[in-house]
Amino acid sequence: MDSGLSNIGIADGMVTSRLVSALYIEAMLLADEVRTYFDETGREERDSLAPLQRVSFSCESLKVTTRLMHIIAWLLTWRAVDAGEITAQQAREPSRRLGQASESDNDAVAALPDRARGLINSSRELYDRIARLDAGLTPDIASVSPARKLIDRLESAF
Repeated sequence: MDSGLSNIGIADGMVTSRLVSALYIEAMLLADEVRTYFDETGREERDSLAPLQRVSFSCESLKVTTRLMHIIAWLLTWRAVDAGEITAQQAREPSRRLGQASESDNDAVAALPDRARGLINSSRELYDRIARLDAGLTPDIASVSPARKLIDRLESAF
């Protein structure tokens, strides 16, 4: 990584291959853990909950799955860039950016079993990290000062 943005894993507007690989592994491991819990182990815990909490449990499991699918799709896009299948510019198109995920209801999550809460929070944290990376791929035009623009124009003229 050769730019000043290397601390967040972006070099010259590109997500680095090494970062994508590490995040992909993390996302797939979390997805497997989530599937195992919500489809198998967590069923017993869900069945012991009050009816309204069971509904919350099911809703939160869908939110976690959706979050992870958005994350994995975003990471696969950047793997495609690394493989030369699409360009970085194509990866920045709105249709290939990180999808919007529903927020979890903090009160509902607080009433769920510890394991479910941990997985929900892990998916939130990973989604937030990916969202920061995704946001860093598009320069914030409003944040560029007029003085900086003038200096850049002067430097390019000479």
